[in-house]
This record gives sequence, structure tokens and C-alpha cells, in this order.
Amino acid sequence: SLALQNELLELKADPKRPAVGTVFEAKLDKGRGPVARLLVQEGVLRNGDAVLVGAAYGRIRAMYDDRGKLIDKAGPSTPVEIVGLSEVPMAGDKLYVAADLRKAQEVADQIKMLTRRPAESTRNDDLAARVAAAISGDAAQININLVIKADAQGAVEGLKKALTALTTEKVRVSVIHGAVGAITETDVQLASASNAVIIGFNVRPAGKAQAAADEARVPLKFYTIIYEAVDDVKALMLGQLKPTFIEKPLGKAEVRMVFNITKTGVVAGCMVTEGLVRRNARARLRRENAVKWEGKLGSLRRIKDDVKEVTQGFECGIALENTPDIKAGDI
Repeated sequence: SLALQNELLELKADPKRPAVGTVFEAKLDKGRGPVARLLVQEGVLRNGDAVLVGAAYGRIRAMYDDRGKLIDKAGPSTPVEIVGLSEVPMAGDKLYVAADLRKAQEVADQIKMLTRRPAESTRNDDLAARVAAAISGDAAQININLVIKADAQGAVEGLKKALTALTTEKVRVSVIHGAVGAITETDVQLASASNAVIIGFNVRPAGKAQAAADEARVPLKFYTIIYEAVDDVKALMLGQLKPTFIEKPLGKAEVRMVFNITKTGVVAGCMVTEGLVRRNARARLRRENAVKWEGKLGSLRRIKDDVKEVTQGFECGIALENTPDIKAGDI
């Protein structure tokens, strides 16, 4: 269908103009450094060209076709893989051929300055939202911040999507930074300032990053499978939640008589009026609708036998821990 559209619309590219292309995948190769795969859309891209790719720049040291064969040039509609960039670009970044390497570096530095401001604005907006939530009293949600570094842009995006999707009403998972490349001291500083966990996917710490993380007590987690990272973040989310206690009413018993037994202490002779009474359950002693005591049942007896529970309509003897003051008529 693409060939038919090309023929009908007479789509043509200018092979004489400086090359323009679009990155569709990029990664950090252990042996070759930053590698970008792109489609040449205009002009001819040549080995040795100075290029600007998003916020990355460099001179093409090697260029490969879609079969992995070294090539010297590539025309319009040609997919290529290039090596020689200063850093790993983002998928979707445009490639432009520059007049020289110095010019490409100048433009790349300007792009970095421009793209840094929105990120700072986003962090300020997030801080403002948290302050507003604290003022309004709606700050129950716990935040888990993550810094993601991976060997390929596709892995970064995949981890971002999988991990932020774990967000619930009680725990919010936020990726404050995600990029391709080894874990650096800058990443550790950002994680330390944001109380974040660093996730490395097929990458390791570079330079003094590990020592900096140990000193700042920043957790570093390394993975080769996305699902393992998801499982660990789930466990981290559960660990941040406080246990929830749910009270389940079991029954009521009315005190009919009170006995003072030498070895046992105070025992209440009761009639179970609702539900059941269970040994070792927690209980409240009420007198005229006021709570006089709260704790655990010490013992439960039916006639002369110790029993686990007594149901509605039966009599029993109940001893409460710490022998509270009990009177006939108490519940």
C-alpha cells in the first residue's frame, strides 16, 4: 500500500540537501557506546558527518545498514544504525547534519538548557500539589519516587509504563527521571534529594556512583527482566502501607452473676444474648453504654469444661484479663 501511495502521489525526497532523519530506537551498547537507529528521510547521510540528534551530537564513526553491514552513505528512506554520538537520544528525535562538530555541540547545549526548564517546572508543580494537599488535609497518598536508567529507550518507556500503572488510591508511583545510560553520580544526587529508588535495567553504576549511593543511602536495584522490577515495586508499595485493622463483631453476653474464685479470680456468669463468644477474642465491657474496660478474654468455660466458643442462648463463665470490676447487668 505504501508503494502504491508513493506511485500515485509521486512522493520524492531531495537527495542533494543535508540529511534529515528520525530516530526510532536508541540504546547504550557496552562496546560501542551510544547507538541510534534511524530512518533517513531527506538528503544523503555519510560516514564522518557531524550530526545533531535531539540533545545529542557527534561525528558518525560507523554506519550500518539494516543487515548490519558497514556502509559509507545512506539515501532517503534508508534505515541505518549510527555510532559516535555524545549520548543516547530519545525515540522520535530528529537528526540533522551540521556544518561542523562545534556548531552541533552549541545547538545541543542550547537544547539541553531549554528542555531542563520544563522539567524544573514540573517538579515545582508537583511540590505545589503536595503542599495544597497537605493544607486541605488530603495527603493520605504515599509517594514512591523512582529513577530509571536502562540500556535502551524502549526499556525506559516500558518500565515507566509498567511501574506508574501500579499507582493506587493509597500509593502513587512516580518516575522522576528516566534515561538511557549507566547510573551516574548525578542520578544518585537526584534520587537522594527526592528520596527515590534507582532502578538499573541492564546497566550498572559508572565511576563513583556506587560509592555515592552507599554514602547517601540511596537504594540501587538491578534487573534484566521488567516483571521482576514490577514485583519488587509492588512489594515496596505494600511495605509502605500501614496495617489496616477491621473490627468484626462476634456477639454479646450479659453478666447475670459474679463469682470470686480463689485460683481463677473474678469470673462472670453470663448468658450469650447475640452471636457467639469466642475464647481469646478481644472484648469490651460496657456498663450503661459506657466502656469500662477493653482487652482480651482470659478464659471461657461451659459448666466445668474449657471451651473454644459458646453460642447464643447458652450460659457460660467468662474471665477477663487483669480482672476488671464486673457487675451484674454489664454487657
